[in-house]
Amino acid sequence: MRFTIFQESRKGAREVNQDRIAYTYSRETLLLVIADGMGGHLGGEIAAQIAVRLFIERFQQEAKPILRNPLKFMQETLLRAHAALASYASQFSMLETPRTTCVAAIVQGNHAYWAHVGDSRLYLLRQGKLIGATKDHSKVQYLVDQGIISPQDVPTHPDRNKIFSCLGGAAEPVIDLSKRMPLANGDILILCTDGLWSVYPMREMSTMLTSTPILTTAPQIMREAEAR
Repeated sequence: MRFTIFQESRKGAREVNQDRIAYTYSRETLLLVIADGMGGHLGGEIAAQIAVRLFIERFQQEAKPILRNPLKFMQETLLRAHAALASYASQFSMLETPRTTCVAAIVQGNHAYWAHVGDSRLYLLRQGKLIGATKDHSKVQYLVDQGIISPQDVPTHPDRNKIFSCLGGAAEPVIDLSKRMPLANGDILILCTDGLWSVYPMREMSTMLTSTPILTTAPQIMREAEAR
């Protein structure tokens, strides 16, 4: 398996960067994961760090060299991260549990699998066309589904940051799992937080990423996103 990865996180105008990103791989399997700590809650960066670290640790323990069931692995890891955040809050007598979104993807045997909680996103591009994506666990996504607003209204809607599923919340997280998606040479997987998708339309991003090498284009997209 051959792949190219670009990863970067910028805090923009925030005092603290609450995003965490990581990847790891065995001889036959690749894991990508990002988490976006929820800024309205104490310790968002802690929550994101715990979630990402747990994914990496479990992958390195279980990918020997493949994962028997990638979707089950991701679902179990998200639930363990949710429980770990509650334990952390209890251990340090925190008034509320740190919370985070999370999206993870596994590439194995020429197929991709992904899972997510919250409004961090995954896109799968093939020759500039979107062939797979996550669906936000958010109020505005519900409004889109009901036909009350259009998808173009989401990035600027006043309730954009209201999500109904996360790790560390009072309720068990809603976890969405993908199907087993066959991959082709040149496919692009994008994992990103709302810091990117809220300012960069998918069509514009896909055009840029498929016209020039990723390691050239991706830094340009990040710089432009931060400026926007």
